[in-house]
Amino acid sequence: MHLEHPRPEYLAKLSTVKKKKVNFITGVNEPCVSFWKRRVPCTIFSWSVVLLLIYRRIATFLTELEIHRTQSDYENSLTLKMYMLKFVNYYSSVFYIAFFKGRFVGYPGHYNSLFGYRQEECGTGGCLFELSLQLAIIVAGKQFINAVVEMGVPWLLWVYKKWSVHKKGQCAHENHAPTQWESDYNLINQEELGLFSEYLEMVLQFGFVTIFVVAFPLAPLFALLNNITEIRLDARKFITFLRRPVAERVKNIGIWYRILNSVGKISVITNALIIAFTSSFIEETFYKVFISPDGSLNGFLNFTLSDFNISDFPGDLNILSEPDTSVEYCKYQDYREPQQQATNMNIRRYIGSWLQLSRFSFLFLCVLYSS
Repeated sequence: MHLEHPRPEYLAKLSTVKKKKVNFITGVNEPCVSFWKRRVPCTIFSWSVVLLLIYRRIATFLTELEIHRTQSDYENSLTLKMYMLKFVNYYSSVFYIAFFKGRFVGYPGHYNSLFGYRQEECGTGGCLFELSLQLAIIVAGKQFINAVVEMGVPWLLWVYKKWSVHKKGQCAHENHAPTQWESDYNLINQEELGLFSEYLEMVLQFGFVTIFVVAFPLAPLFALLNNITEIRLDARKFITFLRRPVAERVKNIGIWYRILNSVGKISVITNALIIAFTSSFIEETFYKVFISPDGSLNGFLNFTLSDFNISDFPGDLNILSEPDTSVEYCKYQDYREPQQQATNMNIRRYIGSWLQLSRFSFLFLCVLYSS
């Protein structure tokens, strides 16, 4: 078993601590951090601030406050905070479109309002189309921008450092080619967590490929093309622009494995929710099996629409730019009683209830499978 030594920062902060505890592995009497007086309050304060602000420098500062004994504990805590930051920044808009937008707007005559305003609805193409478009922009467009920035910033820093060294006259001989050590000095020094951004980029990409793959099936293809290009760009960046990092032996990839494992389980639930509630897969299946006479989707659109008498709108609401007395009913997407056909008053209500039951049953089976 590999024994990991305490961090120098940990020992420096506890140099004045009087409370000590015997390490049962080494038998050495080491300084001890009070669990209830120091570690618990700092941890609660740290995670509370991260959940509200989510900022890298603040996350680093708060991780330092937690006083982690080993470098692995420190990196795991910081990694989880930074991943939560990116998770909220990257996935919040996608989750909103997939599961909240247009879900609680009500229906004509009984719209639900929030702070006196009607809630946002999906476009004519539906929420699934908007979700697919959002994912296409993020997976394809943002990855291209990240690749340009990832290569452009180190190159600009390398050029600036080389120019500054030449300007200060630190090169021993300007009339001949620089020596190897001079070229190495011009390279950019890697940060302490140099590979953190590389891991974070791959894990975020894994989330888009798995969590929302039902809404955008081309995500794995774009991810493959991006990774093929990324391998060569990273090779050039690490060899040409960055100094050689100091090698360090580790047992595994740390908390990244638990993050990937959690994302894999979340993806089963989110894809089940998209199929059951965002897409029209269950409605189409029900219509083809129980409603359609020929097992096709002919007439499916009208099946999903309900009628509303426009005379029930508030008097000060002009729904028509030019009043037309021949228009008596408008249609909206929902499973409510059609007011033109009294014989079908309760059938559509039963259909809507059955569809909701089917959605939750499908979701339950997916959750059971993932567990």
